[in-house]
Order: sequence, then C-alpha cells, then structure tokens
Amino acid sequence: MISSRHRAVLAVDGGGTKTLLVVARMDGTIAGVRRAAGTNPFDGPSWRPVLTELLTNLPDGIEAAGLGLPGYGEDAEHTAAQDALVHTMLAVPTSVMNDVEMACRGAFAGQPGILLLSGTGSMAWRVGADGAQARVGGWGALFGDEGSACWIGREMLTVLSQAIDGRAPIPPQDIRALLSLIDARDTADPMSALLRWYARLTSPRAEVAALAKGVDGLAMRGCTTAKRILDAAADQLAMHLRVLRCDGATSWSYGGSVLSSQHILARLSDEFGAPAMPLLPPVGGGLLRAATLAGWAVDAQWIARLSAALHAENIS
Repeated sequence: MISSRHRAVLAVDGGGTKTLLVVARMDGTIAGVRRAAGTNPFDGPSWRPVLTELLTNLPDGIEAAGLGLPGYGEDAEHTAAQDALVHTMLAVPTSVMNDVEMACRGAFAGQPGILLLSGTGSMAWRVGADGAQARVGGWGALFGDEGSACWIGREMLTVLSQAIDGRAPIPPQDIRALLSLIDARDTADPMSALLRWYARLTSPRAEVAALAKGVDGLAMRGCTTAKRILDAAADQLAMHLRVLRCDGATSWSYGGSVLSSQHILARLSDEFGAPAMPLLPPVGGGLLRAATLAGWAVDAQWIARLSAALHAENIS
C-alpha cells in the first residue's frame, strides 16, 4: 500500500522477470513500494497490462517520475509503445530510459562509471566524464545475455543433458546435485526427470534463470561442475568490461542477482580490481532522476538517506 503524503517522486525499475515501483518523499524516505511481473516487450505483449496496472491509482503529490524499462531504446517500435503508455499514465515530468542506464546512474549517483549488470539478462553500461554513453551486451536470451542468470541456467541444463547421455561425463554426485535443482526425485531415470521438468515449464526464461541461484549454491558447497559453469559465466561477463574499460581507469560497479555470487565477483575482481559499491540500487537511479526533474535539492546527504531507506525496505 502506498501512502498519499505530498511531495513525492516515483521510479520504476523494469526487468525480465519482475518490475518494481518505488515512491520516495522529499526527505529521502520511502512512501511505498509495488511489485509486479516482468515488463520486457521482447518477451511478449503481457508487459502492457502489467505496467498499466502498476501505474494505476497512484497517490497524490507525485511531482516527477523516472522509469528504467527493459528494451527501451533498442527497437523503435517497442520504444514508441513504451513512451506512449508511460506518458498516457503519468501527467508529471517523466524521464524514460533503458533499465541498465538507470541502474548505472544509480550505482554512481549520476557520476561517470561503468555498471556491469547481470540478472535475468546481462549488459554493461558506461557513462563517461563528458556524459557520453556506451553499452555492451543485452542482446537477449536467444543469441546473447552471456553470463546472465538465464545463460547460467541454460549452461547447467546443457551440461546435465550431455552428462546424462554420455557426451560429456561428469562425476555421478554432480549429476545428482544438478538434478536436485529441478527437484528431480527419480534419479534412477534422469533423462525422464529432466524432460518432465522441461514439459512443465510455464515461463521458460524466468524458470531457467532461476536455476542460477542453485548453481551458485552448489559451487559454494564444492560442486566442481557448478564452479566450472560459474567460471565460464565470469569469463563472459569479463568481456563486457574489457570492451568498455578502454582507459583501464574508469571505476566499475555491479548489479543484478548473478553478481551476488561471491565466486563470480571474486573472479572479476582478480582482473579488474575491486568494484565500487553501488551508491544506490537500480531503482534509486530513477528516483534520483525524478528528484532532479522535480527541482529538489539533491545532495550527498539526500542520496545517503535514500540509500538507507531503500536498503531498509530490502530493495537492491
């Protein structure tokens, strides 16, 4: 439930599997939070009703909005449709940007830097000292998103299927461990177990991406096959940074569920140095943009209060 206290801004952080709306007050505290399903237009038309409902019956007093939407700026038709829906729903000054651009602006509080984002999909975004922007990755699950949760889940399924039919043997205990991630109770017939799981998928991209967390958990418990999958994911994500970190000095930060993996983060830190901790989570970049549009006095103290408030709400 969102309260209706006056003088507030809102931000939306869209994604492939979930979308978050946050309303913040002028003092940097949080007035309310809404959560909904994914809003990636490349995944199908369901993004429209999800985003419409999310932006319906908003509280009074909202002065500006900042939205980061998946796929924004990547396809003219989709971008026009996103703009049309947002500006129909919101009658206040509104900034719409790619969700990864918003996350980058949040991580560095509007200052230059490179954000490596790996959640359901993967992309890196750079904002230069001159304000120029560049991006790498984010091509989608069909032929990109290397190192993402979806990619890790797909690699896990590939490894498992190849092990089951003998093309790429792995230790029996690793087969059992990987099967546990699809809740396979009948390990005596692993092929049937895997195919049953596949047949029951209702949201394939999200359900495959959800396997990544389990792969990380297995790696933490010493599963060598899981570690190998995460090593490959780290190598893929490193290529994003190599392309954008052309001067070797630009600070980098990170976001997304995959980069909560200590295994992957350590591999990247070995090559690129320790990342800067994000100053704000992705939705914070939208709130920062909205507060600027509203003409609020945004300074380091305001950003610190907002960061503390978002973390208190368990928003990352």
